[in-house]
Amino acid sequence: MLRTGLTGGIGAGKSTVARRLVERGAVLVDSDLLAREVVAAGSEGLAAIVAAFGDRVLRADGELDRPALASIVFADADARRELDGIVHPLVRARSDELVAAAAPDAIVVQDVPLLVEGGMAAAFPLVVVVGVDAEERIRRLVSARGMAEQDARARVAAQASDERRRAAADVWLDNSGAEEDTRRRVDALWDGRLVGFEENLRLGRPVPDGPPRLVDADPDWAEQARRLAERIGHAAGDRGRGVEHVGATAVPGLPARDVLDLQLAVEARSDAGALGDRLAAAGFPADPDADGNGDGAGTLRVHRSADPGRPAVVVVRVHGSPAWQHALGTRDRLRADPRARDGYTERRRRAAALYGADPDARRYTAHTAAWRDDPDEWSVRSGSHGS
Repeated sequence: MLRTGLTGGIGAGKSTVARRLVERGAVLVDSDLLAREVVAAGSEGLAAIVAAFGDRVLRADGELDRPALASIVFADADARRELDGIVHPLVRARSDELVAAAAPDAIVVQDVPLLVEGGMAAAFPLVVVVGVDAEERIRRLVSARGMAEQDARARVAAQASDERRRAAADVWLDNSGAEEDTRRRVDALWDGRLVGFEENLRLGRPVPDGPPRLVDADPDWAEQARRLAERIGHAAGDRGRGVEHVGATAVPGLPARDVLDLQLAVEARSDAGALGDRLAAAGFPADPDADGNGDGAGTLRVHRSADPGRPAVVVVRVHGSPAWQHALGTRDRLRADPRARDGYTERRRRAAALYGADPDARRYTAHTAAWRDDPDEWSVRSGSHGS
């Protein structure tokens, strides 16, 4: 099963995207619908709201008077937080029930309007944000929903900014144009990423790195790695001692394979095995072909991303071990020392030329490891070839 978080600002058109995903076969868990269900007449949720805000939020038929409640909470941040504290736990509990009832091979899409505001992104293996410029969303709210412009602006301002949403998005799905264009983008996401991701997760099958081909540095690598690190840290919980972006993609400007390297630190060797299922559920199954696991230097386990759209390697190491220190030290020296970067890049280009057509990257890795693992050689070789 693949759990995908779907979100977007008010007026962005999440319903269009969700509808197409359901047409393609997704199981939709709609938080807006659940938010209505958990505060229906006679419910525990409605009783708690009345206790907090009084009978003025009740209609004559015993149902929630939503406009009356909205007039209170949208003008008062404390009241809004109080309402969220009542409704959100009930919605999460009901969502968990529906997700648990889905088929083992389901692609479950959880439509969560306040996913970013609630800090929930790290709980999903993939987050899709439906993106539309704020001014366009305001225009849609006024023209399509008949909302007063002042109210529309207040609703948009009360939610997360586009910058915050982009920071949470593994996929930014543009919905600013025609509906048919959006449907095509959803289809491409479904066929090119979601189906493969679900199958890989279900089978415990990591995405292979592919041939070791170097590409120019991508300025988005750091932000992509940050999202993965938060996801890994969330999965590790109290057994984790921090997640670091390491390897070539962690060095700004350095050409690298488009595979993110992350290091998860744990307190003890026993933690690595205990985290196996948690990491797999978060999108990082164990690498069955990894060798050297459990070595004395502190490398315990290797996991890889199951997401076809974002290859990544997660190495679990004991916090403070030689392997843990070496990974951080190598990254930091490459960041600080241009001569070392030049020498390391040249070595890796030579390795890529030798093994660029090899689908197994291990020979490439072995060829570069001798250079990376011998700091004395960095100074000598980089000094003769540096620019």
